[in-house]
Amino acid sequence: MTRPFNNPIYLSRRIEEMIKTSEYLGKGNNGVVYLLPDNKIIKIFNCTKVCKMEYETLVKSRKSKYFPKAYEHGSHYIIRDYVGGVRLDKYLRKNPINREIAEHIVNLYKDFKKLGYKRLDIRCKDLYVQEDFSLKVIDPKNQYKKRVSYPRHLMKGMDSRNRLEEFLSFLKDIDKKLYDDWSSKIYIYLEQKEKEHQDRLIRKAMRELNNKNK
Repeated sequence: MTRPFNNPIYLSRRIEEMIKTSEYLGKGNNGVVYLLPDNKIIKIFNCTKVCKMEYETLVKSRKSKYFPKAYEHGSHYIIRDYVGGVRLDKYLRKNPINREIAEHIVNLYKDFKKLGYKRLDIRCKDLYVQEDFSLKVIDPKNQYKKRVSYPRHLMKGMDSRNRLEEFLSFLKDIDKKLYDDWSSKIYIYLEQKEKEHQDRLIRKAMRELNNKNK
């Protein structure tokens, strides 16, 4: 069967037959996802290490309502519940953050801490907003490796879509202690990123000027 993988991989005949009866959903950085007839998905990975890491994260996170249930895995695949809804980054382009979403983000962060995650952060595109404004996580990885003490990348994504102030206004009412911590950290981080961006623009302009004068 033809699949858009970077490297050739082996799948058993049973898994190949499952894919034949599935619907292709899309391709990400780590592999390809197919929708199975029983409302589960099978994700085929290029890298066995990433596959193992994601499966272990799903198993360790099984008590959290924010993670899909994993049923089976092999060296190159995972079978788990399908996650519907709207990807958070796309949702924020057209919709404001409401209190329900803000509360779920706070609860998800607290679940991350209970699960012993080092990386208490997640990308907007790895969260899906459900009809009741609850959230579901997809593609959990590197949660036990890189240490990040607050949802930095998540709030950076909100800021790029002009939704950060909305979130922080709800957060201040939901958990003042977290608000004081996160708001101070994210503003410093965003200022640093803006300074780095301006420095890059200046260096680029100087290179172009030097090349022009040669």
